[in-house]
Amino acid sequence: MTARVRPGGDGPAHTPTRTETAPGADAGHRTAHGNGPGRRETGTRHGNGPDDGNGTTLGAAPGHDAGPETGHGTARPSGAGLRTGTAPVTRPGRGGGRRGPGAGGGRGRLRRSAPHPLRAEWLRGFAPWAGAGLLLALVWPVAAKADQWQGSWGATTYTLSSAAAMISVPFALAAGGWQGGREHRRRTTELRASTARTPLVQLLAAALPLACWLAAAQLLVTVGTLAACAPYASAGGPAYTVFAGNALTIAACAVLGHAAGRAVPLRLTAPVLAIGGYVTVGALGTSRSDVRHLAFCMVQVLGDRDLAVWWYPLVSALWAAGLAAAAVLALTAFRRATALLPLAAALGAAALLVSTGDGLLRDNPLAHRQVCDTSTTPKVCVNGTYPGMLPEVTRALSGLTGRLHGVQNLPVRYEDLGRSPHRGEVQLPNLNPIGWSVVRGKVTDPRRYAWEAAHMLVRPDCGKAPAERITVTDEAVLRWLAPDPAYEKLRASFRASARQERNTKELAKFRAEDTAYARLTAMSDGERRSWLGRYFATADDCHPKPSEVPSL
Repeated sequence: MTARVRPGGDGPAHTPTRTETAPGADAGHRTAHGNGPGRRETGTRHGNGPDDGNGTTLGAAPGHDAGPETGHGTARPSGAGLRTGTAPVTRPGRGGGRRGPGAGGGRGRLRRSAPHPLRAEWLRGFAPWAGAGLLLALVWPVAAKADQWQGSWGATTYTLSSAAAMISVPFALAAGGWQGGREHRRRTTELRASTARTPLVQLLAAALPLACWLAAAQLLVTVGTLAACAPYASAGGPAYTVFAGNALTIAACAVLGHAAGRAVPLRLTAPVLAIGGYVTVGALGTSRSDVRHLAFCMVQVLGDRDLAVWWYPLVSALWAAGLAAAAVLALTAFRRATALLPLAAALGAAALLVSTGDGLLRDNPLAHRQVCDTSTTPKVCVNGTYPGMLPEVTRALSGLTGRLHGVQNLPVRYEDLGRSPHRGEVQLPNLNPIGWSVVRGKVTDPRRYAWEAAHMLVRPDCGKAPAERITVTDEAVLRWLAPDPAYEKLRASFRASARQERNTKELAKFRAEDTAYARLTAMSDGERRSWLGRYFATADDCHPKPSEVPSL
């Protein structure tokens, strides 16, 4: 193809010279001579276009942009005029700049920047799976013991703390150790060392997402457990500082394990950390000395009678976090001496825990109060830590208190203060620990509970049985006050065994008890109340004279 030059300007019109591009050079470029003899002008014609004023026609194929002119009249060819082998043409961008291929004309979009490495660790790395694993590891044992903690804030606190100490702490150490040895297993240690980030930033970018996921799993189980306890707990409240301290301690254990895995990048590091953490926490937690308070997450609050001092869990978390920070700085800091600062904080927290000892727990003021029902005889009082149990206990003892209505010489009330009863009081059968007599705010076996309450009225603290005639009378009174089908079946089995063994003495005792019970049952209400009044005048005496106890 030839370029036609129109006459104009200085030189006469002439016939242009056709020039072919050698292979490997810029194909598609043709030269034309204009602007006078001996002058050359290079240009490419794409169809018909307007004159540029120098005698060169600039045209553009449909759908293509025309190339820019050079200062001396040179025009760059567009994509339509390029032959095979021509280098790609850069197009002008905004402000006179140039764009790469595909970026002009609004066709191409700028590629999004690569996601931050921390985002990948948060969402697609090992951390989310570790968090899910800890969640499953905690849910099963906590839910399996639901009967023992639902309805008691103290029992719930102890259950969550024990689970965190014996499950979450070893799990966090093992997960951190496995994460710390990741680069060694993948053989990317040199690649990691060649990055621009400092070793401290690299370690924290890999360890913190794991620590946060494990702490979040612990908190999620805690929230679910507290929500399951709330409908049945009638006094007190959750110990929020204990749960916050547990979560912080677990996060610190994850970082501590990561530092250990980075320092010793072996596959056995993770299981060794798990076993070592379990044994250490278990050994410290069962110790009788004050060193037991150094066990991670082991806040030993037993029942509702004790409360943890508010700063106890936070100082315990500082003890774990200080060790983790010291390990990280000793491994990655430019100046290793900076690790002494968190180590000093950890040792100070440990010294405070050990020196305080039993002072880390204080008495619950509610445990020294009672809530009573004065409409019964005797009165029924329950401890102030579970006042919602009063209607349930009163209902379980309604048969016993109904039979004692109008009887003289009875104790004033059933008390529940965890101490020896005063004169005129009798101990209420134990409602603690939760899970035996009481489950989810209900008395599990009301008849058995009433039978135990009746035994509290008749010589409860006597180690040695009185004379046989008094024993027979006591048995008849107890059978009438609180009949228990389970006890009657057990008594029948004892009688059958004595009959098989031909134990005449035991059989005679059973017959005497049955005779006394039949006589007591056959009395009229007034006669029975009068007889029971004389009987209960001696019921608290362990060794009364047989003549003092009315017979049946």
